[in-house]
Order: sequence, then structure tokens, then C-alpha cells
Amino acid sequence: MDEEQKNKYMERYKHAKEAGVKFYPDVVFKDLLVIFAIFLLLVGLAIFIGVKAEPPADPSDSSYIPRPEWYFLFLFQMLKYFPGRLEWLGTAIIPVIAVLVLFLLPFLDRNPFRYWKKRVMAIIIMIIMVISIVILSIIAAVTTPPQIDGEIATTLSDQIAAGQDLFSLECVACHGPNGEGGEIEGVEGLEGKVIKSISSKDELYTREDQTLFNIIEYGQPDLGMIPFGKAFGGELSRGDIQAIVTFIRYTWDDRVELPAAAALSGAIPTLAPGQVPSYYINIQPIFKRYCISCHRDGKSNQNYTMGSYEEVMTFGDHAPNIKPGDLNSNMILMLHRQEIDAGGPMPPAKALPADLIAIIELWVQMGAPNTAEEAASLASPQEITPDLVITITPVP
Repeated sequence: MDEEQKNKYMERYKHAKEAGVKFYPDVVFKDLLVIFAIFLLLVGLAIFIGVKAEPPADPSDSSYIPRPEWYFLFLFQMLKYFPGRLEWLGTAIIPVIAVLVLFLLPFLDRNPFRYWKKRVMAIIIMIIMVISIVILSIIAAVTTPPQIDGEIATTLSDQIAAGQDLFSLECVACHGPNGEGGEIEGVEGLEGKVIKSISSKDELYTREDQTLFNIIEYGQPDLGMIPFGKAFGGELSRGDIQAIVTFIRYTWDDRVELPAAAALSGAIPTLAPGQVPSYYINIQPIFKRYCISCHRDGKSNQNYTMGSYEEVMTFGDHAPNIKPGDLNSNMILMLHRQEIDAGGPMPPAKALPADLIAIIELWVQMGAPNTAEEAASLASPQEITPDLVITITPVP
């Protein structure tokens, strides 16, 4: 910069300084305006986009694909180029060098001009850094496998419902559908063992949620209960176990109030006068609560799984176990505690409540319809069995 340019610059600076800008209220007003705009942007993002719900962190879950937030994706991608013993280069040395370059840039580029075309060194360095960050971020976003999404319970009612499904699947065979315990039947290695109720005040009043969580995760091997947590060789994630604990606490502990939505979703639907039961609406919840714990893959059940309508109607070594319109079907006889070639009394430990058996009998008698639409197209029960009276009470 020659003397003439310097004098012109100082003259402009002098005029600008004389005119001045007041910090208050001019600068303060501008800052507040920008802060408020950013605040509105964040509120809009939270309302219309939100944060994706994910399960709680689980070190034992090897299927989880780690992926940082977008503003760290470039560092995440850079680590892929420095595997193993070279990792320290990508995590420490290169980022530190980049920060130092930015820190030293005002000392390296001492050009007095502010116009961007005259700041070649600074512009080139910043362009290289920005382009590198953008390219690495794009590569990371494209090449990282997507996280396998599962259904995440985001509300208390959803978590209770998820816990009920898991309890029915993993726990009913030993603890009973209502946690009542008793003598175990039909569970290999535990036949005849008597276990206490887990739904009593003695249990729930004296055990905190963390204690229940630990029991499910680690098991009680000396008492015959296997570990269910993935960290100890089981099938359940930490989120699954937490859902079961929430279900137990809110369903059987009378000191807490079960949300109405959870109570409604967990109840077995009752029959309205003249209604024909369907598998999807009325029968599936019964099977899910009382039967699916044993009648699923991996269990000794004569290959009779009950996870879907097709399985219920066609699977099993003695299929069909349900014959539409026939009250002498295998399932009906076993529900009435009879010993037949297809098996013995079902459920093995304790008879199904009489009102639920009546629903299943009516369903079979009416042709075992699958959907509510199919059931609605059939004649009313009174037209077929005028003397049959069914009293339905909600199952807790």
C-alpha cells in the first residue's frame, strides 16, 4: 500500500468513525433481531421436523450403526481413511493442524486489503477447507448404511403396550398372563417348579424399577430364570427390558395410575350384542396374551405356532387344530382341559377364563372369520345359537 492509498483509507476511516454507530440501541437491536430469527428457526425445526426417536444406548447391541450428527460427518468419514494404528492421525493430528492453520491465518496473510479478490491466500485456504468438509460429509452420508429402524415407543402408553407384548412373548409361560406365578407346566427344565407371583404388593412395593430391570437382564440362575439381556446371551435389548419393567409397574402396582390409552390398548375387546368375533379384533389379543409365549418358533409345541391367522388355522403336526364351525376342533377340546392326540389341557398351568373360551367357541362356531369385515358379513350369533348367552368382562 503506497502513501496515497493509505491516506485515502485513513480519510474514509475518519469519516466513518465520526458518523459512528451507537452500540445501544443500534447494534443491540440488530443482535436481538438476528437472535430472534435464529430462535424462530430452531422452534420451527423442532415442531415440523423434530428429533428422530431412537432406542436407549445399548453396548450389547452389535446391530447398531454409529452415525454422528451432520456437523461431525466429515470427521466420521475421515476416520475411515486412518484405520487401526493410524487412527490417531485422523482423530488428533489432522484436526489440530487444521485449527492451527485457521488460528495462524491472520499472521500468515498480512494483506491490508479487505476486498475478497485481494485476499488470495485466505480465500484459497478457506475454500479448500470448506470443500473438503462438504465432500467428506456427502461421502459419509451416502456410504454409511442406514440404521435399521424399529418401532420406538415414544409415549408412556406406547411403552406399556410394547412391554405387554414382550411380556406375553417371553414371560407368560412361567409367570402367567397376569404375573400370578404358580406351578410351571410345559416349560422344559422347569416342569413342576412353583414360582411366586410377581404382581403382588410384596414384590412391587419392595423392588425398584432398576431391581426389576437387573433381574430380567441378568436372570436368576439359581432359581431357574435365564438371562434375557443381550449382554448376557439373551434376546432382549435394554429398551425391551425397560418396556417390560414399565408394563409391570404400571399394570400391577396400585400406587401408580395406568394411563387410559394404555389400559384401552391392552384390554381384550369385548363383544357387543349380536357381534360376531373376528380373529383380528377379538381372538388375536387372547392368543397373544395366553398362548404365543409357547406357540412360537423355537418352542416345543408340536410345530403349532400362532403368530398369524394362517398359522393358527393351518400349522401344527395335527393341523387343522381349528375347523370352522366345528366345536370338536382340537383347540376347543384342549381349552376344556381334555387329553387328546393333539395334546393336553391348554394353557397347561391354568385354564383360560370361561368368558374368553366362550368368545373363542363363538368365533369357531361362526366360521372363524379373519377380519372384522368378514365377521360383520355373517349372521348374528343369536340367529345361529339363540340359547347361547355370553357374558364378557374386561380382563385386567
